[in-house]
Amino acid sequence: MKKLSIIIFLFFTFGNNIFAETPHYLDFKLILNQSDAGKKAQKFLKNKLENGLKDIKNKQKKILEDEKKLIQQKKILSNEDYKSQVTELRSKVSSLQKERNSLMQSVAKQRSKAKNELLKNLNPIVKNFMKENKIRMVIDKKDVLLADDELNITNEIMKLLNKNLKSINLN
Repeated sequence: MKKLSIIIFLFFTFGNNIFAETPHYLDFKLILNQSDAGKKAQKFLKNKLENGLKDIKNKQKKILEDEKKLIQQKKILSNEDYKSQVTELRSKVSSLQKERNSLMQSVAKQRSKAKNELLKNLNPIVKNFMKENKIRMVIDKKDVLLADDELNITNEIMKLLNKNLKSINLN
């Protein structure tokens, strides 16, 4: 009985502090997409991808035109010349595929770099916010099943991030 009374005493003495410290959450995906730096990075990457794909599409049209010309000249050309031009055309197609893959990998690397840079700048802001507001735990919204909206600190963190980070250098 004495042990039970000690446990009850400890619970009422220290238990309220344990349950009063509720974890807060933030929506990292929203911050990534809607912060000033995140928007600028996305716009830069989108333009790079669109311009690269446009350039590749123009090269692809040129290759198709060369292919049509080669098909038309098949009867005129000698067998050896035809084979060499077909080989050259295949080489161009292969080179274009490599260029496209390189573009996609480059954009993916830069997207990853932007995300890491944003996270690197976000961590100290969140830590400072936690310290100032006496928050012991912050979790990503995607890992929360249900929570009170008052525990969402996304907007406050995004305002602080926008003050501290205007853009991300992706070059």
